[in-house]
Amino acid sequence: MRISEVHRTTKETDISLSLDLDGSGAGTIETGIPFFDHMLNSFARHGRMDLSIRAIGDLAVDAHHTIEDIGIVLGMALAEAVGDGRGITRFADAAVPMDEALARVALDVGGRGYLVFEGTFSPVGPGGIPGDLIEHFFYSLCNHAGITAHITVTGRNDHHICEAAFKAFGRALRAAVAIDPLISDVPSTKGTL
Repeated sequence: MRISEVHRTTKETDISLSLDLDGSGAGTIETGIPFFDHMLNSFARHGRMDLSIRAIGDLAVDAHHTIEDIGIVLGMALAEAVGDGRGITRFADAAVPMDEALARVALDVGGRGYLVFEGTFSPVGPGGIPGDLIEHFFYSLCNHAGITAHITVTGRNDHHICEAAFKAFGRALRAAVAIDPLISDVPSTKGTL
């Protein structure tokens, strides 16, 4: 069973998250940020992962701490669920169009966190979330999950660009963590991720 549960409390946020990599795509997301809930539900649905998140953050300040910390906790949960990576495909990519927008995501679930994000949002950003905070969410997730990600987005509508990115990340992640029956060990020449 590739399931994990993480609870993290700081002075800024209180986050409980459960994840099932081999789920059906069910999402129960409560972050206090409706647009971000929509993005995380899209990620879970298209990644075919069951994801439950309850987050309480200092939203009176702004959304930064809540979104960043959800990325941290989701990354921790992914790392725990993947474990030593025995039998996973490891590498995968996905391209997802949404009207005029296109997102391309290439992943290496190899134990090293790194993010290359190419593309921009308008100054206001999608759903009122500053665009750089969307990139920061993926940075926090990748860093704590040990995933190298290259995300490229194009388009004119911030909502479409962002949603395509979350869907593409979910689809690529599902493929990268899929168990390959031909791989019985850790997919690395080092013998470890």
